[in-house]
Amino acid sequence: MSSNLFSGIDWQTAFQPLIDKYKGKQHPLEYKDIYQLLVMVVLSAQDSDKNINNVAPALFEAYPNMEALTNATPETLFPLIHKIRNFGNKAKWLTELSQKVKSNANIPLTMDGLTTMPGIGRKSANVIMREAEKEAEGIIVDLHVVRVAPRIGVAAGDDPKKIEKQLMEAIPRKDWGELGMAISFLGREICRPTIPKCGECVMRPVCNYCQTKI
Repeated sequence: MSSNLFSGIDWQTAFQPLIDKYKGKQHPLEYKDIYQLLVMVVLSAQDSDKNINNVAPALFEAYPNMEALTNATPETLFPLIHKIRNFGNKAKWLTELSQKVKSNANIPLTMDGLTTMPGIGRKSANVIMREAEKEAEGIIVDLHVVRVAPRIGVAAGDDPKKIEKQLMEAIPRKDWGELGMAISFLGREICRPTIPKCGECVMRPVCNYCQTKI
């Protein structure tokens, strides 16, 4: 376990420069509305945002809204999403989801509502709620956050649910909606898996990893 974890650091203050840096920046998925975001989040599980951005335009040309998606079957989706990892299950989830939601207007924007949808877990729900500017009920913990939060020292382990709980305990609720995405952007741009750019990192003063490199 990180020596910084719960060691008296004021994480609210420590994370403020990072939150300010990325506050309001759109998720890397290139969506145009919440319907597109919902579909792309389902498709992005265990795949790259770049791949989903490349595949999505043809999918949305064929199925521009949830009403149109209700007419899809897994078989009609296969040719449009076959380049996506686990496309078979994802096609099934999307068709089941469309039958449940029926229209764009019915897309739920709460944690409980979203996590009842096929293919939507807490991370996905947190992403959708953040992008929809809804009050956060949790913190986004994607693969970048799983790597970076323990490096910094605010969390320990590699279980996303446990890391989310630790982050929620470390900072006030008002910052939940932005913190996870800010850490994710930090992981994408600065705190890379190899050769992180510690000299450019706003978290350097409190980061365990950076301090060991000094």
